[in-house]
This record gives sequence, structure tokens and C-alpha cells, in this order.
Amino acid sequence: MSRLILIKGAGDLATGIAHRLYRSGFLVVMTELAQPTVIRRPVAFAEAVYRGRTEVEGVTAVRTEMDGLAATFEQDAIPVVVDETGRCVQERNWAAVVDAILAKRNIATALTDAPLVVGVGPGFTVGKDVHFVVETKRGHDLGRVLLSGTAAPNTAIPGNIGGYTIERLLQSPCAGVFQGMKNIGDIVRKGEVVATVEKQPVPAKIGGVLRGLLRSGLTVQEGMKIGDIDPRSCREYCFTISDKARAVGGGVLEALLMSRLTGE
Repeated sequence: MSRLILIKGAGDLATGIAHRLYRSGFLVVMTELAQPTVIRRPVAFAEAVYRGRTEVEGVTAVRTEMDGLAATFEQDAIPVVVDETGRCVQERNWAAVVDAILAKRNIATALTDAPLVVGVGPGFTVGKDVHFVVETKRGHDLGRVLLSGTAAPNTAIPGNIGGYTIERLLQSPCAGVFQGMKNIGDIVRKGEVVATVEKQPVPAKIGGVLRGLLRSGLTVQEGMKIGDIDPRSCREYCFTISDKARAVGGGVLEALLMSRLTGE
């Protein structure tokens, strides 16, 4: 049976999924927007859209057109295809489609997209939209494969890291063009300006290491997430796949194996 897997989205969680599936022997293709708004850029294959090629923990992703998938596979790399409309779902006979966009709602993913369809996070119902759902909420059920129902609803409150939740986030104070003032991996102090939007400063709410920051020059909306501070202040965490992404990746791999996609 085919081992060709389509992952919708190429952010840090989707990258954790793709990394695990690639190392488990699957042929993985990812899709992204023409201008990804990824925060944790060093660990997101979405960066291939801007840079042409990027690497995360020894695995390479390359921006590719749909007619160039075979050539990218021959490079031992993961193709990342710019797909604003979802056309890629219809252009191949995928063994599985994994929706890892993390939009908190279903954006045009259907049971009929592939023999196996997996929804990552809230917004999907098993048996209605997808065959399996993988839980993304931090806690006891993180990475769990749900055989019925839906994932935990979106609370809009980030998971607790080092005793902090919403304080970890950097959000845009207004609509406009984003400009970073610091680099991912920098140690920042509470109150220190790490970015601007239309010259309005964005100060750190807590001290720690700047784990994620939007690419400069992108247009953002008021309240949009533009950065992430890790109070644990371990710089290495900025450049390696997170525990959450690894857990979710393990859940997706479990779903694939449960469906016998390996042909065993």
C-alpha cells in the first residue's frame, strides 16, 4: 500500500509530525501558504517557502512544485508545496491526509480526501470530518489518538510552561508591518522591547529566552501572535522540536499504524 502522506500545514507542530513520519519511512509532502506566519521558525519546515530549503534536526525540507515531488524525494528531503486553495489534496492518491493547520476549526478537510484522514487538534469530529483526531492540549491526554468525539476545545490560553501561560505570548498591539528587534535564541528581560508594529513597541511580559518570533516585514493584525518567550531560558529549546510536537507526531504515527498503512 502507498506510503505517500500529505500534511496540511508546515508550522512547528506539523514539522514535529513530518519529522517523525519521515524517520519512520513514510514519504511526506507538506503544504503551506505563500507567506507563512510561523513563530518558531528554526523548527518549522514552513521556512522552506522563504528560503528554498531548511533543515530541522537532520531532516531537510525543500520548496517544491507538485510536478517535482519525485526529484525532491531523491534528494532525501521533504517537499513543501505552496497551496493556498487545497488543490494538492485532489492531485494525488494519498494514503493519508493529516490536517495540521491548527486553525481550531475544519478548513475544507473531508473523510473522502484519502483512505485515512487525521485531524490535529480541535475543530474535527471523528466519523464526520476525519477518521481519527490527535489531541494537542498540554496535559494528560497530549498526543492521544481519539477514536470518537473531538479534541479538547480551544481555550485561547497557552499551556503552562515554567509557571506562565498567556504571559509567554507576544501579541501585536495594532495592525501593520511587523519588525523584529531581537533574534530567536536571545535572552530578554521583562519590559524589554523585542519588536515593533508600525513603530509601536512590543515589550516582553516576562524574562526568558525568545523561543519564537515572526519574520520581519510581514503584515499582521491587532492581537495576532507574533512571538513566544520561554521562561526556562534554555537556548537549545529554540532550535529543537518541542515535547508537544513530538507527542503529537507520535499520535499521528500511531493513527497511521492503526490503519495498517504500512501494508503489514
